[in-house]
Amino acid sequence: MTTTARDTGHVLKVSGLVAGYERPGRHGFGRRRVPVVAGVDLAVRAGRTLGVVGESGCGKSTLARAVVGLRPAFAGSIEFAGTDLASVPARRRRRLSRDLQMVFQDPYTSLNPRMTVAAVVAEGWRVHPGIVPRAREAAEVARLLEMVGLRPDHGSRRLHELSGGQCQRVAIARALALRPKLIVCDEAVSALDVSVRAQILNLLADLQAELGVAYLFISHDLDVVRHVADDVAVMYLGTIVEQGTAADVLGDPQHPYTRALVSAAPSVHDRPDHDAREIVLGGEVPSPASPPGGCRFRTRCYMAAAVCAERAPEPVRRDGLPQEVACHFADSSGGTAPRGPDQARP
Repeated sequence: MTTTARDTGHVLKVSGLVAGYERPGRHGFGRRRVPVVAGVDLAVRAGRTLGVVGESGCGKSTLARAVVGLRPAFAGSIEFAGTDLASVPARRRRRLSRDLQMVFQDPYTSLNPRMTVAAVVAEGWRVHPGIVPRAREAAEVARLLEMVGLRPDHGSRRLHELSGGQCQRVAIARALALRPKLIVCDEAVSALDVSVRAQILNLLADLQAELGVAYLFISHDLDVVRHVADDVAVMYLGTIVEQGTAADVLGDPQHPYTRALVSAAPSVHDRPDHDAREIVLGGEVPSPASPPGGCRFRTRCYMAAAVCAERAPEPVRRDGLPQEVACHFADSSGGTAPRGPDQARP
């Protein structure tokens, strides 16, 4: 399928999602839920890329794994292609998984090293038969390898014979083999060299233009998200603090956490027209097992006030802002100056 104009319908809609892990209760009795993702709302539009960005430990990967069913959803809904994945039986979800694929950070641990590249790419056809006739599988594998920039003869090799970038291309070909509507990329380029990273990002963009596939792109690297994403959601301690188009969120950030991330991005300081002051956040990221009351960011925020401890801010659009911001003080002024000199450095 060739897409000339991007569809604006939602292929994925997450509402009030609470997800995480379970650990033993006190004295070893029972199980206790630890919600790493705490009430997330976001949507991925067909044929577009939503980038989810934030510091390590903010819950991005847990969100990605909950979407594809690798982490339990404690509450909320994950609506994919009109079906709530959080409530459907496992057997039906397995059928839906054909349209929802994932590319992990490390292909060496996510792909079977004992299999040939051709077998890795074709593995999904064993789980979801009928996509490609057996007689055409070899030709289809060769076509997919060429599509991701590999030669057909790479199909006879094993992963240890390939570079990291080549292995990630195999992972992408494997995901594309099922002709999905959405691919979740969890730090899919963070382990690659800069030059290889650019090649993979360009490949993903080319495949999106050709096939119309949507991406949920998880990354801690703001420059990577700026390069690949149409829309951006900024995550902190399990919650979305700001979201909108990439141009609005990264070009005119309103939440103090987003402002700190943008100010710390090296490429920003290369622009001569940009205020080069870096906003330095103090303190440590709290544990998701015992988050602060009220606004979860308040313990590190240079704008925090009494109201921030009293209640959590609702994500709203204020004063004509194009993006949605969860902050009591978000406005359209664009002011980024922190309150104290200790919290910024020129």
